[in-house]
Amino acid sequence: MTSTTTYPNAPDISTDDYVIIGLATCFLKEEGEVHQVEIIEPIPSAALEAILKGIPTSYQKACATTIGAVLTGDTVQIPPEFPPEVQLADEFKERLISATRTYKSRPNAQSHIALGTVFQEFNYSLERKRILNSERIVSAEDNVKQHSYTHQVL
Repeated sequence: MTSTTTYPNAPDISTDDYVIIGLATCFLKEEGEVHQVEIIEPIPSAALEAILKGIPTSYQKACATTIGAVLTGDTVQIPPEFPPEVQLADEFKERLISATRTYKSRPNAQSHIALGTVFQEFNYSLERKRILNSERIVSAEDNVKQHSYTHQVL
């Protein structure tokens, strides 16, 4: 089995390296209204292991594939297991390479979903909406009040 490297910015990644791509339900806030969108994004190994323990997630399904099946040069190919109207997550290519590295460093994480299969038994929930374009505005009221002797040596 020959492994070819075709990613100049990631010489440690080859086209047959394992990666998981997930279909997530997210939301965009525009002009005070929230709109539902479906995106595909890479799922790193640590996130997959947490999700598989049953925590609520916005992921509907996950597909175990190779990076070469999804990324050919600079062209992203959406796997046939996903609906054609899905959107790619922001910085998809960089996140795909990063997620691939997590499975290379933790090969035992590849055993959760077999290569070429789709997993759908997640604890899918939209109770906590995942808003993609939200902005956090930090104010002085957000600071935690501390006792006057917190930073003193007693």
